[in-house]
Amino acid sequence: MVSCEVSLYPMETTDSDQIINKALSSIQSQGINCEVGPLSTFISGPPEKVWQAMRILYDTASTNSKEVSMVMTVSNSVE
Repeated sequence: MVSCEVSLYPMETTDSDQIINKALSSIQSQGINCEVGPLSTFISGPPEKVWQAMRILYDTASTNSKEVSMVMTVSNSVE
């Protein structure tokens, strides 16, 4: 089991909320636990699914924003 706290920061856009929500929607069917907070999202699940979800999250955000920054903290502890 792996846990990850992730924050997305779309740059140079006025649609950051839409970009973030679209990116989060893209990982809902990945078989992971996902708790969305006001500043970050907590994700946990099997390692391969969490890493795949992070890739999808980043790819979706970067497709919809000129520049994007993603900050992740990854742990092999769920707590």
